[in-house]
Amino acid sequence: MNDFDVVIVGAGFAGMYMLHKTRSMGLSARVFEAGDGVGGTWYWNRYPGARCDIESMEYSYSFSEELQQSWKWTERFAPQPEILKYANHVADRFDLRRDIRFSTRVSAAHFDASSARWTVRTDRGDVVSAQFVIMATGCLSSTNMPAFPGLDSYRGERYHTGEWPHEPVDFAGKRVGVIGTGSSAIQSIPIIARQASQLVVFQRTANYSIPARNAPLDPQYEARIKAEYPDFRARNRQMQGAFGSANPRNEVPALTSTPEDHRREFDKRWERGGLGFNGAFNDLMINQQANDIGRDYVAQKIRGIVKDPAVADLLAPRQVLGCKRICVDTDYYATFNAPHVELVDISQGGIEAITPTGVRAAGRTFDFDALVFATGFDAMTGSILKVDIRGRDGLALKDAWSAGPRTYLGLNVAGFPNLFTISGPGSPSVLTNMIISIEQHVDWISGCIRWMREQGKRTIEATVSAQDQWVDHVNAVAGMTLYPTCNSWYLGANVPGKTRVFMPLLGFPPYAQTCERVAANGYEGFAAA
Repeated sequence: MNDFDVVIVGAGFAGMYMLHKTRSMGLSARVFEAGDGVGGTWYWNRYPGARCDIESMEYSYSFSEELQQSWKWTERFAPQPEILKYANHVADRFDLRRDIRFSTRVSAAHFDASSARWTVRTDRGDVVSAQFVIMATGCLSSTNMPAFPGLDSYRGERYHTGEWPHEPVDFAGKRVGVIGTGSSAIQSIPIIARQASQLVVFQRTANYSIPARNAPLDPQYEARIKAEYPDFRARNRQMQGAFGSANPRNEVPALTSTPEDHRREFDKRWERGGLGFNGAFNDLMINQQANDIGRDYVAQKIRGIVKDPAVADLLAPRQVLGCKRICVDTDYYATFNAPHVELVDISQGGIEAITPTGVRAAGRTFDFDALVFATGFDAMTGSILKVDIRGRDGLALKDAWSAGPRTYLGLNVAGFPNLFTISGPGSPSVLTNMIISIEQHVDWISGCIRWMREQGKRTIEATVSAQDQWVDHVNAVAGMTLYPTCNSWYLGANVPGKTRVFMPLLGFPPYAQTCERVAANGYEGFAAA
């Protein structure tokens, strides 16, 4: 059996930086990655139109000044191929591949109290030992495929946006059905529509989407940011989502503003494009009346784009603006003006069945040459729970989380010594610029391991009381907002049978400060031995 100081599960942006960091500390590490290349989410998500909704100059590593100065992005919002190219550049630049085992999925990780080490097994027969196991499995990497009746009977082409083929897919002249209207659908539908002879979109819940206004990256803007990158990064880390300092939230309530103020601020943000739209006023996510103002504005915009009033009405969301992740798009709503594109409302009956030739829904039968399932992910916990993780006394993580994920700081689970989760439930994760959250977690974990070595400690784990208090805190923060008001993947509501718990924590700056305080106070809330 090979012995390592650290085993890292996943070679996306979290796993790569964790490997780089452990090496700099003189630790031995092995990374196991299910794909045959680096990139994580951006390795798997190759669907048409896939791109990041955080601007390129922000969605990138900040740990290396040389790296961020030398890399050149080509677009305001980077497309998937370019992000994957960047991930490969990082792997090459820091010679990471020699410690990564690709096409290898971790199947089990069991803790042995007598040796204070983990035994890790893979689907290729590897059995290794490590003092620390770090789950860098990503928040949006475990695809969700609902158990549609008759799913396996379908005889045409079948795709999931989260498991897209690596070779090009040509929909030219084909009848295509898309099930779902989340981010991957909103990005891919306009492109599929340009190829297909017929496109039918099945929508259960209308989602909010703001124009991306994507464009080639302005060289002057790039030069300005690179001239002050450290200060730019520092400002972003003070933003609630760790991004968007160039377009900060307007710290004025909608409820004390005039209709003219509303129109002016929303217009400005709609024209600028991107996720900054929800920062138009500071009470949009805490006051229903204020949120209704934003919701009505978006509905009015949709009705101004979509020519058929009935279709526009279906596309106008009813739920709270922002309780599900807002999407950004290029020509999504306008696509439904095309004569060969149809929107089918399945909010009442759902998909009745997948047939050998297509779909039965809304009392109708549709025949398709290809079906695209844009049904999302088992977010935040799905990839972690695919691994048979057992802590002290053989406790299975799936049992510890049977009533919903419970962590301390989103970093560790009571009863699972030396097991760390990067951007895990209970941390800001998906409500932030993920790369900045990843860097903060990796730096904290590295600091914890360094402290343990200095103190002669073999194990560290959250105490039950600290974990309970943290879970209560995460829920209390969410409860002060409108986030938990709709069935979103933030709550796991898109996965049948999954316990509904609001998983991410709102607010990056106070969270990072809490992590720093915990470390400064000798890792309070943790038991080290």
